[in-house]
Amino acid sequence: MTGLARAQLIELKQDFSDVKADGQSVEVQFNPESLKVTFANEIKQPEGGDQSSGNAGRQFVGAGTTKLALALWFDVTAMEKDAVDDVRRLTQKVIFFMTPQPSEADKKKMAPPGVRFLWGSFKFDGIVEGLEETLDFFSPDGKPLRANVTLTLSQQKILVAEFKGDGKVPDLPGQKPLKSAKQNQSLQNMAAGAGKNDWQSIGAANGIEDPLRMAPGQLVDLDASLGAGASFGADVSLGGTASPSAGATLAGGAGVVSAASFNAALGGAASASLRIA
Repeated sequence: MTGLARAQLIELKQDFSDVKADGQSVEVQFNPESLKVTFANEIKQPEGGDQSSGNAGRQFVGAGTTKLALALWFDVTAMEKDAVDDVRRLTQKVIFFMTPQPSEADKKKMAPPGVRFLWGSFKFDGIVEGLEETLDFFSPDGKPLRANVTLTLSQQKILVAEFKGDGKVPDLPGQKPLKSAKQNQSLQNMAAGAGKNDWQSIGAANGIEDPLRMAPGQLVDLDASLGAGASFGADVSLGGTASPSAGATLAGGAGVVSAASFNAALGGAASASLRIA
């Protein structure tokens, strides 16, 4: 079993083209509770337009913007190793991504570093547009021990999530819903109600001994199947006094037990070894 995936802040090149070779990387102490992604188009309200019709002629003038808002918690009292005495020793690593640096395109100018927020399959590349730090839970000597850091990241384009594969979740044990048998309900009736005709195979796959008389509340996986030709043994009783055992064939189409091989009359009894063809 894999461990808990922790979110990371990773320094990128200022053009977001790749991870910076010697850049900073921070693993958060606690994963955020939620992520808020906002998409916005840049709309300009030009002068003029058809004022009488209420249409001022709004115009799209930019490529749009995507923003990510999240909150991170840091608590030095919850550190399991390399504990520090002031939570700001941890949060300053996040504030680094807010600090302007010499521009990679023009050394005379300053620009904030590119940053990637990565959490499992969620990835957002941009710059830190805003940061707010709240300090609380102070030690007796006045050092903050806990902090909440609210971040807003942005990039001037509409970011579309990319996925691999078809995204279908494979069936795992314990995840399939089971059907509960009702009073006096047969397996054939249960299967028919689910639109399935191979009730014999379903019974064999579920290990059902008596498909004609299901115990009330018995759970059945109607998606289980062993394929055509599956067989299982079962004792069939018709009530009353037992008579010599006989072979019986259960017709899948009609759902009828042949009485030719039974030495029983109406109100009598029979027991048989049932084999599903």
